[in-house]
Amino acid sequence: MPFPFTLPTTSSFTFSSSFQSDSHPSLPLGTSDHRARLRDTLKKHKRLPATSQPADLPAVVAATNSYLPYLFALDAGLSRRPLLNDHISLSPTSTPSIEWRPTLSDNAIPGRETARVKLQSLENELSFTLATLGYTHSQLARAALHPLYSTSEASLSAQARTAAITTASKHLLDAASVHSYLAKRGESHVTAPPCPDIAQSTAKALSLLALAEAIILAVLKDDPYPAIVAQDRNQNDREWMYRAPEIPKVRVHLLARLCLAAADHAAQASSLCQSLPAKGISKLNDGFLKYLEDFRKTCRAKACRFLGLDADMSGQTGTAIGWLRTGLQELGVESTEAKKGLSLSRMKKDWSERREDKKVEKGTTWGSDGGKFEEIRILEMLNAKWSKMNDTMLTQTVPAPPTLLAGLPSGRDPYSVKTYEPPELDKEVLDAMRAPPRHESVSDDHLDGGMSSGDEDRQATPQPVGAFPSTQGDYRTESARSYY
Repeated sequence: MPFPFTLPTTSSFTFSSSFQSDSHPSLPLGTSDHRARLRDTLKKHKRLPATSQPADLPAVVAATNSYLPYLFALDAGLSRRPLLNDHISLSPTSTPSIEWRPTLSDNAIPGRETARVKLQSLENELSFTLATLGYTHSQLARAALHPLYSTSEASLSAQARTAAITTASKHLLDAASVHSYLAKRGESHVTAPPCPDIAQSTAKALSLLALAEAIILAVLKDDPYPAIVAQDRNQNDREWMYRAPEIPKVRVHLLARLCLAAADHAAQASSLCQSLPAKGISKLNDGFLKYLEDFRKTCRAKACRFLGLDADMSGQTGTAIGWLRTGLQELGVESTEAKKGLSLSRMKKDWSERREDKKVEKGTTWGSDGGKFEEIRILEMLNAKWSKMNDTMLTQTVPAPPTLLAGLPSGRDPYSVKTYEPPELDKEVLDAMRAPPRHESVSDDHLDGGMSSGDEDRQATPQPVGAFPSTQGDYRTESARSYY
């Protein structure tokens, strides 16, 4: 948590080959230059080791935000909308052919990389660029949260933990804002998207998912149990004794309602993504769909845990244990009381937990379980503690999960997704685009002054320093001068 998105890559493309502007002739070429920088940045990011990619994410955000104002300027010209009280005259000269490599589509041949998708409109180019920005914000949130789950270093202090969660929440809300803007733009599309990555339903689902993840981070600020579980598994931790966690009773019920709101958003996102794809395009990959379902179950299990804590504070230990077992049932885990001894499902769960721990230490695709294994550890820890107390002292009746689920409260949403404001070019930059372009294309030949490799071989011998014109022969070196 959040989902480990892979950033897409793209092919090279020159806008001046498909668009021309009578009012701002330099705009297509300037857009091509910034697109080439973004393409370069994405390629370099992809080739970095997994452990080095988080540090490179700010460079991806900078390259994307630098390219988007030019792209939106071209979009304003095609749509005949004024930009900064100025009109951009833009006309297409040919159908563009752009390629992007999607990361959520399930169109890969086993053992091979995902095939690129051909785009033939500026709108699809804009959609892929905005989706890349949203993915990058989610990846930045993961980078901020990674120290909280790592067990190879000492546990973070309370202040550092809160700062990391606040930073991650901001990035997730930014991602939700970008995907929400993309979904609203997609409502007016008449043609089917070339792949599900930039479909309107996918963008809406990604916005809901980022919002749900941000809500769970708001819960994580006041939830001490994930830190205790991580501390228990951290061999480098030196705090051998700690107080029992304390959460105010009023706060516990509120946290349960926040979790249920996150579960509702995740359920809507899962429903949007599992709908049948449009004719001619692939479906979303199974790993992402499984994450959505696991994340929804984890949110509901967290709500059950907080309701159990609320019951325990009221002295209803039997009801509290019932809520914990309800949470385990939501996650598809059999409680230890239901089945004792060796269990194949329990062995499989333990193996999956150890594999997830290794992912956290390697810093690769950790969190792809949606926080499921972490929540299982907390529920089983509290279940063992309260069951022992109930068996020896209180002996209260434990209600069945179906009777408790009927009394779940409604969710409460603490955030509202802010409107994404498309970046605009500065007035001075836009006015400078009225000048004719300095060169026709961004090919290597033009960047080298228009000289090809053949021209370099035919270039005349340079003049010696201080020599008069046409007197090179008088300045020959001793080794080149003939004796006769």
